[in-house]
Amino acid sequence: MTEAIRQKRNELAADGSWSDGSAENQGRWDAVVGRDRTQDGLFVYAVISTRIYCRPGCGSRPPHRKNVRFFPDGTEARKYGFRACKRCLPDDTPDWASRTMFVSRMCRLIETSSRTPTLALLAKSIGYSPFHSHRMFLEVTGITPRAYAVSVRTAALMTSLSATEKVTDAIHGDRAVSASQFYADMSRGLGMAPATFVKGGKGMTIHYATAASNIGRVLVGATDRGVCAILIGDDPEVLERDLRDRFPAAAIIEAGTELATTITQVVSLIHEPETATHLPLDIRGTAFQCRVWHALREVRPGETIAYSQLAERIGNPSASRAVANACGENPLAVAVPCHRVVRSDGTLGGYRWGVERKKSLLDRERRDNVARVLSPQT
Repeated sequence: MTEAIRQKRNELAADGSWSDGSAENQGRWDAVVGRDRTQDGLFVYAVISTRIYCRPGCGSRPPHRKNVRFFPDGTEARKYGFRACKRCLPDDTPDWASRTMFVSRMCRLIETSSRTPTLALLAKSIGYSPFHSHRMFLEVTGITPRAYAVSVRTAALMTSLSATEKVTDAIHGDRAVSASQFYADMSRGLGMAPATFVKGGKGMTIHYATAASNIGRVLVGATDRGVCAILIGDDPEVLERDLRDRFPAAAIIEAGTELATTITQVVSLIHEPETATHLPLDIRGTAFQCRVWHALREVRPGETIAYSQLAERIGNPSASRAVANACGENPLAVAVPCHRVVRSDGTLGGYRWGVERKKSLLDRERRDNVARVLSPQT
């Protein structure tokens, strides 16, 4: 060991900033203890007793906290005389970064191909087996290559249908699929048959009804498949206009008594969020949005979750902003409880139907929880 390195190591041992109890270092230590591979490449940790530095996801036994120092990368660690771990190879590209790169390559191939690539072709493009490629794609994106291809094709076909106004022209324009596959994909992606879309959605009928609640007027819209919109506001006419803007080509009809039970259930979700109700949800959105909305329905009344936590729950920890956008696009207020999502510092954040309504909903749910805890058990 040279004198310069010895001096660096002595400085390191005495420098509390590398091992202090700051929140940043505590988070790094938690990653080391949990062997969190998603943190690989973001920093390395070095062990004074062994003079080795590792990536956070290293499989070796965690060292004593007092012997650990953190560095931004291996280059900095080597300045202090530490050597790279031969087990985890901390200077190599992290596994998560490699997987992200490979999945991005598959996505680009799907997006740019005139015909939808087979799984075998996608696998060949990155040099992995079809099984491993499929699993990698699912782990990184949360959806399958097939689902991603369908969403890409649906968007393209919607544009094609708008331009050609003929279903057959759109089928021939998309050489990737047969006519039967075209109809299946379009129905799945649009929530209606291609012919209905071409005709401006005239075959799609949405019945709606409004009711009063303690946070304003509530509008519920439903097709024969189930609830497609739950809107909250002050003016029934504005809510109806919003519904028509969402579904401009559909037949919008004010309901008689057929939605009475449904709208009562929706209002009960506002007044009594623990009510056991199972609304048939006709949710239209991207695969990502649907994953966010389904995760939201698992957040219990009286509880809140940060956007970053929700992103982690659906397996995309870096997608906080996309999660926030999906919450903003949620068409089913209270049934898909986006009001329970808050900022990481605990502040309310935004809400499509007004922050005051969000606060009112959360306050009521918290009061109900406290009341249940304090009430005698029967």
